[in-house]
This record gives sequence, C-alpha cells and structure tokens, in this order.
Amino acid sequence: MLTSHTLERTTSSLSNTASVSGAAGWQRNGKLWSSLKEVCDLLRVQLTSALGGDEFQFQHMQFKAGQRVHTIGQPFDMLYIVYSGFLKSVMIDESGNEQVLGFPMKGDMFGIDGIHSKQYSTETVALSNCEVILVPFKTFAALGRTHSELEAAIYGVMSRELVREQAMVGTLGSLSAEARVARFLVYLSDRFTEMGYSGKQFNLRMTRQEIGNYLGLTLETVSRTLSAFNAIGLICVDQRAIVLNDIPALKTLRRLPPSHTRAKQEAAKALKRAALAAA
Repeated sequence: MLTSHTLERTTSSLSNTASVSGAAGWQRNGKLWSSLKEVCDLLRVQLTSALGGDEFQFQHMQFKAGQRVHTIGQPFDMLYIVYSGFLKSVMIDESGNEQVLGFPMKGDMFGIDGIHSKQYSTETVALSNCEVILVPFKTFAALGRTHSELEAAIYGVMSRELVREQAMVGTLGSLSAEARVARFLVYLSDRFTEMGYSGKQFNLRMTRQEIGNYLGLTLETVSRTLSAFNAIGLICVDQRAIVLNDIPALKTLRRLPPSHTRAKQEAAKALKRAALAAA
C-alpha cells in the first residue's frame, strides 16, 4: 500500500531534481500539500469513498512569472496540475523559434507530453506567479494498479486536455484573423467562468505577441483587431484589461464589418507608404 510517507519522499526527491534543472520554486506562503480528494476536485474527477481520506498527499510548488516548470528534453517523472495562476506551454525548434501550444490555467493538467518518450517535448513557463501541484507519475501508476476507476478518470482528464487543444487548432484553421481573435476571447471567457470568475471582465495574462503566436497571427494583427473590436463596441480594452460587451457576437463573428475592413486596409497601406518613405 502506498502511504503518504512514500509520496513525500518520492515527491521531495523529484522536486529537488526539478530545482536543479532550473525550475526552482519561490518562497511559499500558501498551501503546502493537497489530498487526493482535493486534487480530484480540482480536476473535476469523481473519487470513490475508498480513496477519499487524507492518506495520499501531493506537494505544491510555486513559481515566479518567467520561471520554467519543466524544460524540453528534461527526463519525464512528473505530471503537473495548475492550482492557481497562468502559464504557457511552448515548443522550440532547432532555430530557437517558439511556438505557443496553450495556456494552462487553474484545474489544467500538463506534462503529459513526456509519457511516451520519457522526456518532455515541450516546456511550460509561468506567465504570472503561480502554484502547481506535483503528481509523480510513479505514484499515479501505483495508484492506478490498485484503483482502476481512478486511473480511468485521470486518463480521461488527459484526453480532455488533448481534445481541447485539437478543437482549438481545428477551429482556428478555417477562420479569418478577426474570427480567431474573437474565438480566443470567447475561449478565455468560458475558462474564467469554469473557474468561478467573471467571464465578461478579466485581464489578459499573455502578451499580444504570445496571443498572435498561438493563433498564427502577427503582433500587429492582434493589436489592430482588438482595437477594431473596441471601436465597434464588441469589447472595451485598456492594455491587458478586457471587458466583453457582446459575447454572442464574438462567438459568431466571421469578419469585421466592411467599413472597418476598408479602414484597416487603408491604415496598413499608410503604414507601408510611411515605411517606404523613411527607407
């Protein structure tokens, strides 16, 4: 039987490994451990009464904005669950170019990309001060051998993460730039609502450039589109603060109204002429 003492030794050892590889946590003031029930509640997984006690405990670790939780090529030994804060998962090609794959937030699990090859193929970086729960994969495997329903539920969580990513990629591929930005705002609204926060008014934790990278758009296109949405009253935007005034319209938007499209094209031409004149 796997005890909390075994979990503590395993988690502490793996946490020290993560610290050495550059993912050191910062001084914590909050929660140190979560029970298995608390972890399952966070993941929205039903737990049987047999596993509902405090016998199994999982360590928390905090990270400052900009710190890496895990890096590409790091040996896989841990799954991570976001307890609070916002992060980004990225791939980096041989030339050092970064591709944003997603923005993990409260209740999301990440690190599953390391299961197949036994090393992480992505890296996850904190966008804000955040707190994650460490789930040693060996611990999960041991629990799964004795509690098949828990194993099935956790694999269901992993599948949910993959389906969410695939749905986003599939949706974005056929949409205009304006529609991509609109759907992304709706996606954030839905996620904030799931977490119990306002889905209408929130702060963007990611930069315009990171949004553009994720959506396959340039920084300029994202900024211009947000300004256009603001101008026609779909949203109110002030730096990173966003208020969604018309969520149904954002869900169905295909392109900006013709007048705004023409204005956008004229603005782009003006910028190009100015650049040529200055050259």
